Amino acid sequence: MRTEDVLAAVATGLWHWDNVSRRVTFDAEAARLLGLPPTRVELSESAARARFHAVDWVEVQGIINLAVAEGTLAEARIRIVDEEGRVLRTVRSRTKPFGHGGDYKLVGTLEEVPEPQQGTSAARTPVTGDWRRNREAFLLDAGRALAEARSTAEVLRVAATLSMPGFEPSGLAVFVSEGGRVKLIGHHGYAPGDMEEFLDQPMDTGYPAAEVIRTGRAVYLPSPDDYRRRFPTIYPLVEHFGRRSWAFLPLINAGRTIGAWMAGFSIPVSFTPDERSVLTTVARMLAQALGRASVHESERELTVGLQRSMMPTVQPDVPGMSVAARYVPTGGGLEVGGDWYDMIPLPSGKIALVIGDVQGHDVRAAGLMGQLRIALRAYASEGHHPDAVLSRASRFLAGINGDGDEGAEQRFATCLYIEACPSSGTLVIARAGHPDPAIRLSDGTMLVRPTAGGLPLGIVPDTDYPTTRIVLEPGETMLVCTDGLIETGGHDLETGWNRLREVVEGHPPDGDGDGGGLEKLADALVQAVHGPPSHYTTGPLIDRREDDIALLLLRRDLPAPTGVGAPPAVPRPPRRTVLTVAQAEPERIAEARQQIRDLMHDWPDPDQTDSAVLMVSEMVTNVLVHTDGDALLIAEISGRPGGRRVRVDVEDASDELPHRRHPGEMASSGRGLVLMELLAGAWGVDPRGEGKNIWFELYEAASEEDFEAIT
Repeated sequence: MRTEDVLAAVATGLWHWDNVSRRVTFDAEAARLLGLPPTRVELSESAARARFHAVDWVEVQGIINLAVAEGTLAEARIRIVDEEGRVLRTVRSRTKPFGHGGDYKLVGTLEEVPEPQQGTSAARTPVTGDWRRNREAFLLDAGRALAEARSTAEVLRVAATLSMPGFEPSGLAVFVSEGGRVKLIGHHGYAPGDMEEFLDQPMDTGYPAAEVIRTGRAVYLPSPDDYRRRFPTIYPLVEHFGRRSWAFLPLINAGRTIGAWMAGFSIPVSFTPDERSVLTTVARMLAQALGRASVHESERELTVGLQRSMMPTVQPDVPGMSVAARYVPTGGGLEVGGDWYDMIPLPSGKIALVIGDVQGHDVRAAGLMGQLRIALRAYASEGHHPDAVLSRASRFLAGINGDGDEGAEQRFATCLYIEACPSSGTLVIARAGHPDPAIRLSDGTMLVRPTAGGLPLGIVPDTDYPTTRIVLEPGETMLVCTDGLIETGGHDLETGWNRLREVVEGHPPDGDGDGGGLEKLADALVQAVHGPPSHYTTGPLIDRREDDIALLLLRRDLPAPTGVGAPPAVPRPPRRTVLTVAQAEPERIAEARQQIRDLMHDWPDPDQTDSAVLMVSEMVTNVLVHTDGDALLIAEISGRPGGRRVRVDVEDASDELPHRRHPGEMASSGRGLVLMELLAGAWGVDPRGEGKNIWFELYEAASEEDFEAIT
């Protein structure tokens, strides 16, 4: 015997409520309890709700919401009413919700309760004698649903599910006034194509909705004769729908009639004062909801338009290079801010990549960002060197701040300007208070590349911006971003870069010349901050949005294979880093030490890593102390795992060679060559035409001979 048959034998029905499709299914016994023919039936949500007492339904909604949140059983007593609003019986509903949020389903049973228990909603006065309380419960439920609707489509969906207490409309339509015409924007209870005659009509037409919008007064038509007498030209178009009564009410928002709402009934409705009061109140709530939705959609359209105008698309066809970009606004206000990126073709055939962040997350920041972006593009297009571009931009922003209102907040901006040569991979970088770029080497290792820089733009008009020159080797990717990607979630620069390093180094290698891998890496970096649901256009996902994010990725592609299955024409370069430490920047010795640690992040012997860091510190310090020039550090790792070699070269412009000394216990210098003899696998000093090069090597294998045998 089937489960349905067993339950029917004990007068228990089964029902299934899908909150996504808004459809309710009752088996034969459940349909009988609802006063319907005892056969399996599927109803719309509004038709099913019309069978429940409105007061009880409000109470049941709270019970269901709690059960959905807690994953528990929802149990309640509900009065069943007929089409005239009379109580037929009281049933007990026991349902189990599945799902979460607004996307849930209810599966449960309905069982008749012979005698209502005192103190419950089922023991209250019958509906026919409790009209006012029934109406208030319905209006409370309708107001809550309309207040939660954020778009016009959601408002229309809620309007379609409204079931009036005692007189459920079988047809609904919403009209708006637009450009001197009456337009239908939504309807319910009509088949597709039934309302084509009313989609777009002149304001002076004889249709009731047009008259309501023109006059601002409701039109009630209790019978077909009333409709035929007042609107004889239109009635033949609606007669075949079979409605018996109609109500057309104005939608008034902020004192202005913005449209009309039509409710059609399949049973005669006399439109008593109480019924008109309900309809009028619903029309007012509907008008306010449509007004709020219109404002929200206008703001969203403004936001998207502003973003599209300020966030240019990158050029995917740069010869020998691939570019990917992302922009994620913060979750507040208009969801626009001061972060931006740009890609500018230069007269020399090179390209300029720009990324920056204007202080603030408001409309003023967005406006300053737009002006500054245009100014930078103009200066770059004139062919100025990167340092000159930033100097002019700083003077420009300082001028804007000076021309503003006396009480206006003075804003500054950080910026990173990169001039890239697609053919050679040379990058000339100028930095104005912005986070340094990072390089993903060909083997996947990520290094944050320290670059020279100056103050943020707009603080001091005539600031100098020194440049840093690096070479992006084939297969390497440069990552530049605003601080929102690094510091969101309570991170500082160090921990934020460590979080991104895990994503970058864990990303699979890109295919040769395939931009898809770069796009996936950009998505993965954003997801590391905002989680998988995030995206780089405006949206409601604001759970972790503390700051705007702008992100640019530039990869130098590997040469194409020469034949089918052939290896690349140029082998992947070794893992390498280059750093210049100027006489005036001794603090960059710490950056040199960190670069060596990052380069040797997977070296198996930590003692060798410490030795390399110590020797680099000594070598660079000696250049700054004993010469008048700068130190150029070049470090690279070559070879296969298990037999790799670390080679570090430190070049300077002095011809004086280092001398071996025997420092005493209290000496503060003279230990450099001694340390290299003790710690390095090999070392040496190579005189150059101008200057010299001091180098050392460390080997992952046991000896230099082992390394030579492996390689």
